[in-house]
Amino acid sequence: MDQARSTRNAALENVTTPTYSLAALDRRITILGSTGSVGCNTLDLIAHARAACNDRREAPVFPIEALTANRRVDLLIEQALEFRPKVAVIADPTLYEPLRAGLEGSDVDAAAGPEALLEAAQRPAEWVMAAIVGAAGLRPTLEAVKRGCLVALANKECLVCAGDLLTREARNSGAELLPVDSEHNAIFQVFAYDQPESVEGLILTASGGPFRDWTQEQMAVATPEQAVAHPNWSMGAKISVDSATLMNKGLELIEACHLFPVPPDKIEIIVHPQSIIHSLVRYIDGSVLAQLGTPDMRTPIASTLAWPERMVAPSPRLNLTEIAELTFEEPDLERFPALSLARESLQTGGGAPTILNAANEVAVQGFLDRRVGFLDIIRIVHHTLEVVCRGQGGLRLDTFEDVNALDEQARAVARARMATLAKS
Repeated sequence: MDQARSTRNAALENVTTPTYSLAALDRRITILGSTGSVGCNTLDLIAHARAACNDRREAPVFPIEALTANRRVDLLIEQALEFRPKVAVIADPTLYEPLRAGLEGSDVDAAAGPEALLEAAQRPAEWVMAAIVGAAGLRPTLEAVKRGCLVALANKECLVCAGDLLTREARNSGAELLPVDSEHNAIFQVFAYDQPESVEGLILTASGGPFRDWTQEQMAVATPEQAVAHPNWSMGAKISVDSATLMNKGLELIEACHLFPVPPDKIEIIVHPQSIIHSLVRYIDGSVLAQLGTPDMRTPIASTLAWPERMVAPSPRLNLTEIAELTFEEPDLERFPALSLARESLQTGGGAPTILNAANEVAVQGFLDRRVGFLDIIRIVHHTLEVVCRGQGGLRLDTFEDVNALDEQARAVARARMATLAKS
């Protein structure tokens, strides 16, 4: 007790204005998926840090090793010319020539294709942002984890479809998985890792998405434009649709089981429309600790970028008197059955979460392409789970190849089901 009091008093005596005198500023950074929402927010934080340190340091702040993108070549060129990575990689090999031409005369190397993407993940960066959307991000994320670096995990699908594999590789290499999803990052900030036995359970919050108050009849005719219009967050199309179905929260449930030593039946999901409380940890003494903040992805990204320290972030500050009211409600499992499918996949185990994720990615893209309706998304996922999960409950996924084979099988079944629904 005396030591704790002494530490607290010393901290109070040394309160100073926040500065950027962080050891993390020298970390070499790679961003896998730099042109997406998370990637752009990460670069925005780095730009703010560099602006604050211009007159204080000779060495570059957060030097960039590699930036990668899927097809947004113009934005990748713009980012590369501003942040000067050693290499910029476009995943689509047909876009190599525009990338090379756009970077001509700079000191940034251009590369393209799947193998170049893996090489970017293998480069010597101390901190890697894994922000490639969907199962496509698994292999490069695995390569980063194998190097034993700090991996800021914004791609929840990696843990959903290959959680055991990814966490095993992290243990073997000594890599740290730092959660970037606002919900898991919130838990990460208030979880007692030194006393895990004191944690009674977790509470994940969901905004409820744009269709929180919609009837089944209204959702049946929902358009992609309505589904991606999230009330609180600015996100990519795929994750926005997942938020509308609440599949996003189902995937986060699976992710949480891999990140935190808490069984699935001790993880609750509640709807919190204001998205101010990002998640909560319940302790055995009755305490419930929450992390609060404005809906701004720069807050959780900043907590991982400077980890284990904290850095100044330009996120809007929370004013509780302006918000005035925080409300909560139980999720409606009849209107949003994705949550039940996710829990059932966890209970089935083996490759079931991989199948869930693969089918969902296919169905969401089908909806965005206007080939199927909004409610068809969950119908396709449910059908795929029923077909592919037969006899797969105890399936072990020991390698990337195991995961990839099951993923492809599930996608084939989901596409066939989607084609049937599209004709009806």
